[in-house]
Amino acid sequence: MEQLLSDERKLEVLRAIVEDYVATGEPVGSKVLVERHKLAVSSATVRNDMAALEDEGYISAPHTSAGRIPTDKGYRLFVDRLSQVKPLSPPERRAIQTFLDGAVDLEDVMSRTVRLLAHVTRQVALVQYPILNRSAVRHVELVPIGSTRLLLVLITDTGRVEQRMIELAVGDHEPILAELRSRLNTLIAGRRLSDVPSLVESLVDAFPPADHGVVDTVLATLLETVVERPEERVVLGGTANLTRARDEFPLTLQPVLEALEEQVVLLQLLGEAGAPDSINVLIGAENTVESLAGASVVSVGYGRGDEAFAQIGVLGPTRMDYPATMGALSAVARYVGRALSE
Repeated sequence: MEQLLSDERKLEVLRAIVEDYVATGEPVGSKVLVERHKLAVSSATVRNDMAALEDEGYISAPHTSAGRIPTDKGYRLFVDRLSQVKPLSPPERRAIQTFLDGAVDLEDVMSRTVRLLAHVTRQVALVQYPILNRSAVRHVELVPIGSTRLLLVLITDTGRVEQRMIELAVGDHEPILAELRSRLNTLIAGRRLSDVPSLVESLVDAFPPADHGVVDTVLATLLETVVERPEERVVLGGTANLTRARDEFPLTLQPVLEALEEQVVLLQLLGEAGAPDSINVLIGAENTVESLAGASVVSVGYGRGDEAFAQIGVLGPTRMDYPATMGALSAVARYVGRALSE
């Protein structure tokens, strides 16, 4: 029982150190902790707890300062033991909803989200476009362009629009295309992209043999579109926010900014999309990108129900207000998922 109480008190001391250091950027001493957080124990007891936390690698002493600062390990324990995140206020939630409700298409939703997230969190915002193979078909359009060219347009339920140009033989294809358009939308509208190949595999048999060449060409292009994995995109915003924390990074901002220019790095930071509202936090050296060892990445999936379309996240220094960042990120993710679903 005594050991349990001691561990709980040390966790409380760690929590207080993290909160003070995040707020002030200054190393935290035992006297300040006792006075500011009403820990109901003496400064000597707090010093003992701090010594134990330092021995266990949760805090460290910068230079010759009498105060202590959290280590990556300390931040990790703090995040893992969070009982709740900081919710946004009703006016903040209304502002987010109003801002995103004004979006007119997917590009606008992504642009607004990255600007909003960077503003709310004051960090670098990362917003991944909906992953194509997690979407369903909303509509297929076949648009003749002259006598030998056809534009196939695939629109998904997440707002993505994929376009492919098709070359056809000379001829009057309008009657065939009208019938094919109608049959395709009847078969696959509302169905997952992964289901499309099996749904259309025998569609050519519904047309006269003379039309098989055109139908086969269109279906082949459609199947290429739904089974391809187009390069996934991540929109970036708020990099100027890093200048507020330039002293937080062990080297300079240059390698951090260079890493953020690479799409593959951004996708790696966000990771695989989990369930919506499932928050993931990478702290310091937990990032596999060496130049981002002084940064933390907080990410969460957005989508519909229990299904995530993709990820959104923020990147900033390890000295981050994790409860507030996690709360803001969760709120924005819910509104983005709702905006795309509707």
